[in-house]
Amino acid sequence: MSGTPNSTIGGVFGGGGLFGIGYALGVLDGLKPRGIDLSESPILGTSAGAWAAAATALDVPFETLADMQVPSFPNPKPGLLASIAKEMFGDATDPLIHVMACALPRLKRTILDGGKYPLSELVAASSAVPALLSPHKIDGVKYVDGGVRSGTSVDYGPVVQQLILIAPLAGAMWGPFARLVDKGLHNEAHRWKERTGGKVLMFTPHNHAAEIARNPKHLFDKARAIEAYHLGRDEASSYDLTFS
Repeated sequence: MSGTPNSTIGGVFGGGGLFGIGYALGVLDGLKPRGIDLSESPILGTSAGAWAAAATALDVPFETLADMQVPSFPNPKPGLLASIAKEMFGDATDPLIHVMACALPRLKRTILDGGKYPLSELVAASSAVPALLSPHKIDGVKYVDGGVRSGTSVDYGPVVQQLILIAPLAGAMWGPFARLVDKGLHNEAHRWKERTGGKVLMFTPHNHAAEIARNPKHLFDKARAIEAYHLGRDEASSYDLTFS
């Protein structure tokens, strides 16, 4: 994935259900008063991060996403996610937004371009969790959640000088499992740095935020997502903004 010519800053947002959407948008809103605004920057989103990326580009506030319909799981209805996303984002496109999805049958990581397809379609493809939701089809290809292969796919992130990396399922999340997640995340971030020569500012939930979602079911709870938003915003408002 490339950035725009001479791109200074961009973003990579990872998965995490409603919790991940809340945390990511909280971080982004917490950064704005500190002079960092990604609303016109290249962004790669995966799963929940795809929703956060579309919302950032289209200036859709977290409150709107917090009110969206949450389907019961499992739900095999085709097009369900796309119809929900269309209520949020309409038929808007944006060439600065890309999402990561996994193409069936081989689960190949595939970047989908927000300049070529409506963001609602991309969001649906990137967040179709296997066994919970039907794959989403674009141009005859079926896609499932990009998080199946990587929580953020930061190694595919935009070519920019400075990258805001938001990984809602890393850091203090999930106890011992987080160490495995963090190792993969840091390895991918290292590959991104080697490819682009850029620097990274990484946000992962601190202990307080991680306490909100102690098991996977909590990731789809609206009340917990709202808590995650406020904690993400608080974390970003006091975070050391040193890229490395």
